[in-house]
Amino acid sequence: MDWGKENRLRRLIKADGHCFFLPIDHGYFQGPTTCLEKPGETIQPLLRYADGLFVTRGVLRNCVDPRSDVPVILRVSGCTSVVAGDLADEALTTSIEEIVRLNAMAVGVSVFVGSDYQKETLRNLSELVNDCEDYGIPVMAVTAVGRELEKREARYLALCCRICAELGASVVKTYWCENFEKVVETCPVPVVMAGGPQCETEREVMDFVHDGMQRGAIGINLGRNVWKHPKPVAMMKALRAIVHKKASPDEAMDIFNAS
Repeated sequence: MDWGKENRLRRLIKADGHCFFLPIDHGYFQGPTTCLEKPGETIQPLLRYADGLFVTRGVLRNCVDPRSDVPVILRVSGCTSVVAGDLADEALTTSIEEIVRLNAMAVGVSVFVGSDYQKETLRNLSELVNDCEDYGIPVMAVTAVGRELEKREARYLALCCRICAELGASVVKTYWCENFEKVVETCPVPVVMAGGPQCETEREVMDFVHDGMQRGAIGINLGRNVWKHPKPVAMMKALRAIVHKKASPDEAMDIFNAS
């Protein structure tokens, strides 16, 4: 692996091989998402617990202090919205020059396998890998399913993750599911779990994160179940303990309740 690419990955994935990324990129298709109306204020107490920040260039420039030492994963796909016909109809939004200019440690792009725009989003991934490899920048493929929640099962997600890895992604972000090891074991690159919709209880979050880590995920890219929670710092501390300290769900709940 090129030195620059390996160095960037090592800044995002810690010495224990695990990572906790904080995504705040939701506004690129949702607009002023609840609790992200002022992203800079939302993330200010949370950044110290994050290994990476997943963010668009606009929010990065206008809401994130450039003195921050938290590595940035730049969201570089978009051009759709919740009022459009199909959220899968995405295009690349950011040039390689812009990615370098913003000092991104990695970039993230959504793919919609099985949708009407499968070919276009997989081409987006492929073209991004082509550009980023020349500069040693890792690409994180995000296996998005839009509103088709029934697709969040192992057979489908394993298909998505393997295709992303085959096309050159360095890391794949996907949803937790039952039998999650079937997704991880057939993907030759590291797998990070997405948070998905907000869970009803804290324990529900702790349980699926712990299960996914036990079954081979290297970490989480989890936002709404943190910054939409009434106690976001407590959630960050508890989840970080699962990711980096191998805490059980019970131990994580103890940390949450004590925070």
